Amino acid sequence: MTTPPPQHPPAGPGHSWPPPPPVWGPPPAYGHPPALNGFALASLLVGLLCFPPLGIVFAVVALVQIARKGERGRALAVAGLVVSLLMTAVLVTGVTRYAEHFAGALGGGRYAEQVEGQLTGMDELRAGDCFNVPGGDLLDEARFTYRIGCDRVHDAEVTAATVIGQSSYPSKGWLKENATDACWKAQDAYAMDSWALPGYAEMFYFTPSPDSWQNGDRRLLCLIGTSTQEHKGSLRKDAGMLTPDQVTLLGALNTVDQALGRVPDRELDEALPEHQKWARGVDEALAAQERMLQGVTSRQGTGPAAGARLREVAAARKEWQRAARAARPGDFQRAWDAALAALSVDTEKALRGSYGLSTQVPEWLLPGPDSSGAGSGRGPSSESV
Repeated sequence: MTTPPPQHPPAGPGHSWPPPPPVWGPPPAYGHPPALNGFALASLLVGLLCFPPLGIVFAVVALVQIARKGERGRALAVAGLVVSLLMTAVLVTGVTRYAEHFAGALGGGRYAEQVEGQLTGMDELRAGDCFNVPGGDLLDEARFTYRIGCDRVHDAEVTAATVIGQSSYPSKGWLKENATDACWKAQDAYAMDSWALPGYAEMFYFTPSPDSWQNGDRRLLCLIGTSTQEHKGSLRKDAGMLTPDQVTLLGALNTVDQALGRVPDRELDEALPEHQKWARGVDEALAAQERMLQGVTSRQGTGPAAGARLREVAAARKEWQRAARAARPGDFQRAWDAALAALSVDTEKALRGSYGLSTQVPEWLLPGPDSSGAGSGRGPSSESV
């Protein structure tokens, strides 16, 4: 019979229990979880709120320490790494764009320093002012204008500075149509003898952008651009610089050129009524020129040339009247061609010469391979917003 061991060691000296067997492995935990890794939390906070690249570094350090020390915070470190990477990408994109913009502005500023003239706001330019722009690019939207004396090389000359009388920002079509018409009139008043302008002179206009309009900009600036050639001297030749007879003749000639320049943008086949209205306008301008010429045909020196021009104007008027009544586009086109052919460049050259004006026929009046009824009778023009 086996007797179970006693529950207590027997009393007396020399009696004890054997020692417990050894226990292998880490000591048991008594309710204390592993510590949270500080870099894990720092990576998320730094990456989100402070400096994302540093957050990436903290996240990597946290993952290494967590694996080695058995600390908590792996999920937090991973989240910190993802957030830091995303925020770093956003930061790099923003810095790159700003650097490009700053470099462009700095480069433009360095280039602008080489431009002759005094930096002047466009709202300070007035009729008669000459100015330069960086690179001579009058169509550059981010332009700087440098006012300079007209006796020095310059890119443009202001013919008019007016205010656009609209309560809200106009449509692009309205701006183009009205600015073109207004600036041709301004140029014809500023440099009345249009044949005296150099062939590289172009009509330009600057209109407000939608953003500048919101800031109160309502100015229309009309220019004669000469940036394609090295030009010195003012092109101004207005009524105060001409004789009364020259002013009267040029006013009549320029009015017809302005009317011819208002040819509709839409094709004839699509907009016959618009072209008929245009033809009536040209006829009215020619009628005013006809009345002027009738009063000078008997003058000595100018009479013969005026009489020759008068006969051509009468013939042209008949064709423009026929065009205004045309029932079909083809009939309009034939009358249009005949009306333009009725006015001879040589006759106008003789008339201008008899008044002491320029007889240098401009390039836009010289016959070319595509010279037809589509001609507008005006020189080149450009726009800029």
